Amino acid sequence: WAETWERAWAAHDADAVASLYAEDAAFVSQPFREPHAGATGVRAYAEWAFESEDSVECRFGEPRASDDGATVEYWAWINEDGVEQTLAGVALVRFDGAGKVVEQRDYWAVERGRHAPPPGWGR
Repeated sequence: WAETWERAWAAHDADAVASLYAEDAAFVSQPFREPHAGATGVRAYAEWAFESEDSVECRFGEPRASDDGATVEYWAWINEDGVEQTLAGVALVRFDGAGKVVEQRDYWAVERGRHAPPPGWGR
């Protein structure tokens, strides 16, 4: 999941992102947004988000896995209209038996400029 998201985000590949999600998945991209439903909804969200990004460099930390889920930190440097921003976040992900995402909630913050992750980040 993390490897595909990392490659797909940098390449603005909404289809690769959508391929990770079950048809009945619920994806909440930020706490106060409405959920995106299924792989189709996730694809639409990714297309919308990628549209405003000129370039992205991102990293995903090592997942902390449980029986049917994982928690993963991510860190991204996004250039949007010539302005660089740093986005730091965490995804809470639950998978079905086939390895597709059935539920994901993200929490993130963004700050203008390029900022390095703190020591020990992503472990």
